[in-house]
Amino acid sequence: MQTIEFSDSSQFSNALRQFCENATVSGDVSRVVTDVLADVKVRGDQAVLDYTQKFDGATLSAEAMRVDPADLQAAEASLSTADREAIREAIALVKDFHQKTLPEDWQSANAQGGIVGERFYPIQRVGLYVPGGNVPLVSTVIMTAVLAKLAKCPEVCVCTPPAADGSIAPGMLAALSMVGVEEVYKVGGVQAVGAMAYGTATVPAVDKIFGPGNAFVMEAKRQVLGTVGIDLLPGPSEVMIIADAGANPQHVAADLIAQAEHGSGKEILYLAITSQALLGEIEQSLAEQLPERTHAAKCEKVLRNRFLAVTCETLDQAAQVSNYIAPEHLELQVADQSIDALTEQLTTAGAILQGYMTPTVVGDFTAGPSHTLPTGRAGRFFSGLQATDFIRRSSILRYDAQSLANAAPVVETFARLEQLDGHGRSLTIRL
Repeated sequence: MQTIEFSDSSQFSNALRQFCENATVSGDVSRVVTDVLADVKVRGDQAVLDYTQKFDGATLSAEAMRVDPADLQAAEASLSTADREAIREAIALVKDFHQKTLPEDWQSANAQGGIVGERFYPIQRVGLYVPGGNVPLVSTVIMTAVLAKLAKCPEVCVCTPPAADGSIAPGMLAALSMVGVEEVYKVGGVQAVGAMAYGTATVPAVDKIFGPGNAFVMEAKRQVLGTVGIDLLPGPSEVMIIADAGANPQHVAADLIAQAEHGSGKEILYLAITSQALLGEIEQSLAEQLPERTHAAKCEKVLRNRFLAVTCETLDQAAQVSNYIAPEHLELQVADQSIDALTEQLTTAGAILQGYMTPTVVGDFTAGPSHTLPTGRAGRFFSGLQATDFIRRSSILRYDAQSLANAAPVVETFARLEQLDGHGRSLTIRL
């Protein structure tokens, strides 16, 4: 853990910037991604199979890349009743939240008398990337596929990396079945992004790629942007906790460990704290809890190398730190009376979890908002995944003779100002 004290000095700003730059993609990652994408574009299925064997240890045939729909149904049937009910409840909560965000077509008359409006429709074919190399992220299936189905995308395919024996975790297959996705491929990493972007004999190209992943997957998404659309660049998990003197050190420690255990080793943890005494208690609680966790070794590495604690005098200072970092998850472990005023100051967080009793994990698994969120300071310009990201919008304009005549003075003025007389004539020729 690295600890710095908040100040207005350039030394503090430089230290904060330097730590955040740990999330920057290295040149080596970029070069590897470029080479793999180029190979997939040229050799298609064979390149995908070669990289699947190289990186995932799974030897597959082109025919075996696609999961048999019967296997999806069998996986669902294999789950316990309790597991199925938990997945159903999460699906329902996510669907309910995002249903409220769906736009509706509209039209109205503008001041010139013309009819203007918007029409919304789903993207035809979307590809979802669901990580699975370290742990089976069943929740990511729900946090992406439910939105695609809610938006009524006609074609939804999913790529997820197989285990060395070529299998996919039953929980993931079951969730896909329960959401209603039938097109699933045992393909992960950069090769999955390349297959979805360029298309292969087995994996038809998509229009837009969604989903989180490691640094290689995120760089691959960045490089194929333009060939296809992408949602955002959600890389390794991040959490920032703003804690006041009333925060429970055991809760803070548990939440830090929870985000460190994803397994990439690239997770980033931030703590902005107004009590020096509490910081010591959190460190003690981390030492006590860590040995009890299944992924203790991975968590310990993240806590040692990718954990920054900032001591602040006020919550206002903590808000300034957060707005610079733009964290994926931001926990406000502060007194209830401070939450609203603090939230008003926050402008870049992916998700804001308010209060002592709102750990990041409820957003990760069940609350409703998608856990696919911007990382690496991308929250300054990206927002978390929404159902509207699976939807296209077209503007509607319709003029008649009278409304066109009403528009003529403005159009002719702009045509003259921009020295585009043909523009003006395309209107006046109709009058």
